[in-house]
Amino acid sequence: MGEIRLSSEKRLRLFTGRGYPELAQEVADQLGIPLTPTSAYDFANGEIFVRFEESVRGCDAFVIQSHTEPLNKQIMEQLIMVDALKRASAKRITVVVPFYGYARQDKKHRGREPISARLIADLFKTAGADRLMTVDLHTAQIQGFFDGPVDHLFALPLLTNYVGSKVDRSRLTIVSPDSGRVRVAERWSDLLGGCPIAFIHKTRDPLIPNEAVVGRVVGDVAGRTCVVIDDMIDTAGTITKAVDALIDAGATEVLVAATHAVLSGPAVERLKSSKVAEVVITNTLPTSDANKFDKLTILSIAPLLARAIKEVFEDGSVTSLFDGHS
Repeated sequence: MGEIRLSSEKRLRLFTGRGYPELAQEVADQLGIPLTPTSAYDFANGEIFVRFEESVRGCDAFVIQSHTEPLNKQIMEQLIMVDALKRASAKRITVVVPFYGYARQDKKHRGREPISARLIADLFKTAGADRLMTVDLHTAQIQGFFDGPVDHLFALPLLTNYVGSKVDRSRLTIVSPDSGRVRVAERWSDLLGGCPIAFIHKTRDPLIPNEAVVGRVVGDVAGRTCVVIDDMIDTAGTITKAVDALIDAGATEVLVAATHAVLSGPAVERLKSSKVAEVVITNTLPTSDANKFDKLTILSIAPLLARAIKEVFEDGSVTSLFDGHS
């Protein structure tokens, strides 16, 4: 009988959905590997079909898909890709979600509401995902929704390095747009040499229903360069109100730094017409040419994702990528 030789060599395979292939290609280039050829198309009734053009048996699969618009379609396509990999005998499947859809629905505010962030985690687990990798979740508790390892990466070093190189740190104040982000502001402060922190205290006029939130600045910002930080910019209402409040309180210059640029509806117009000096974001979500403007700076998250994928594949440590220190 001929001798049977077993190959124990692991194979890293990178897959992308159609949501944001440009970011996946950037990650592939960083890793020095090609994206696995994939055939994907929609049937006339909107159903999604996916097939991989090469064998994936026994591979360590990483499926990249940012939950961009149309969000529900991107999530469904990624779920179908995971199912296809499971049925094609991939050894381990890691779902890479730079922007995690439904992350803001992470708890019940009132009765009869869903916890959709948990549902998304359950769907990926059911589809066959072994591991989840994501960037700057809306709240850290979402890590506990997925029954398996979660690599929660932070864009913090990327953003702080850029901001720190642009401004005079001795005149810098980090500003949380609400009391809930003060802990993140403290981490920004630590990485930028212990600069002071302020936050916007939100108050409503109880006599005026549905009136927009009025922000009062807590902390000394007069004559200082302020950086307003948040995990995402959606309609930019909160952010632009924070910028106005800081300028009114005597700030000389205000920058905005956020990981996810959702930029829905009036966001771009609001930011363009605001008194903000610069808006710094990452490319966890695609930004169309129509949504780009002079004051916008986009930093690439691809090197961070590539480092994390490499560490996971090689069973190395990703702790340094979790705690916000590079």
